[in-house]
Amino acid sequence: MIRIAFTMIGGKSWTGGYNYLLNLVTLLSNDQSRAVAPVMFFGTDVNEDDVTPFVALNSVQVVRSPLFNRSRCLKSLLTSIVTSADWGVRNLFRVHQIDVTFEVAQFFGFNLGVPAIAWIPDFQHRFLPHLFSRVGYWKRDIGFRIQILGKREIMLSSEDSRIACEHFYPSSRGRTHVARFAVQPKGVIAPSAARALADKYELPERYIFLPNQFWQHKNHLLVVEALKILHRRGQEVTIVASGSQCDPRDPSYFPRVRAAIDSSGLSSNFILLGLIPYRDLAPLAVASMALLNPSLFEGWSTTVEEALSWGVPLILSDLDVNREQAGEAAVYFDRYDAHALADALASATPSSPDIVFERAAKAQAVANERVNRFIADFHSLVQRAANRR
Repeated sequence: MIRIAFTMIGGKSWTGGYNYLLNLVTLLSNDQSRAVAPVMFFGTDVNEDDVTPFVALNSVQVVRSPLFNRSRCLKSLLTSIVTSADWGVRNLFRVHQIDVTFEVAQFFGFNLGVPAIAWIPDFQHRFLPHLFSRVGYWKRDIGFRIQILGKREIMLSSEDSRIACEHFYPSSRGRTHVARFAVQPKGVIAPSAARALADKYELPERYIFLPNQFWQHKNHLLVVEALKILHRRGQEVTIVASGSQCDPRDPSYFPRVRAAIDSSGLSSNFILLGLIPYRDLAPLAVASMALLNPSLFEGWSTTVEEALSWGVPLILSDLDVNREQAGEAAVYFDRYDAHALADALASATPSSPDIVFERAAKAQAVANERVNRFIADFHSLVQRAANRR
């Protein structure tokens, strides 16, 4: 059994990162082979509600330590670079007999004494540099370069990301590994139960679900333009959007989206739910006609992966990674063309309960295969890292 250390990913500013971590650790906890034993390290400043789901998992050890407090992140990084390791973290890993550590936007040192896997979610700053401040761009880029220089095994979520990584950082070649994120099916959701939750939110019978955080690259403004086009055509389509309404890189983004909705008279066609409980996402997706992701950039979309596991129809922007992830299960549109998106939205139709059940049942089997592949690829990477000792 290989003991692997995980630390907090995401939070209120990046719920996708937190959900990724929880899903991965849950899958490892449920894995009957018990080949990998997760050990979660949380700072003492982490909200107890964020820790509780991990405590509830079988075969997962949880450790709280101020060494992982967010206020210490910069000090940890500087210490790791200047003295070759964050010695406090190194000693704590030794106490807990850690064999491999999993780094995300972190670096614990060139001489950590424990093999490390660095997960790089995406290379957005390279493709959409205008969305980053100069400091934000170089902070991200230098962080990736340090991890690669530190001889980490590099975990990527798609072949698209692997190609980008080896193009932008040639020294990573030979250490890049693709492990395509997958989510464990949670059982078929009855259409009546899904509709009951939609009624609780006072949603219309027909809507398209957009569960993305309001970050600029998520492309919500194109959706507003598409709805305006549909309105002029006499076609009424309703978008229901959930997700955090704060873009840490551009706090003005959500106010601009809301202003565009209001000024266009589309408040009844673009419903804003804000950040909703994670447990509500699946029923609201199942009750919808389709799930929409109009993003200008993705690494490997959590919302798309979850929709695939629920058997929900998809309307996606024409990113190569979206095609890699969803294949023929989606309708694609030009991510810069509001008319193309309007046509895609207009093509969505409601489904009978029987069809919803049938899609969900088929999706369960496919999702199980995707989960098995993800875990097998992750196990292989962990073993490869452990062998570097």
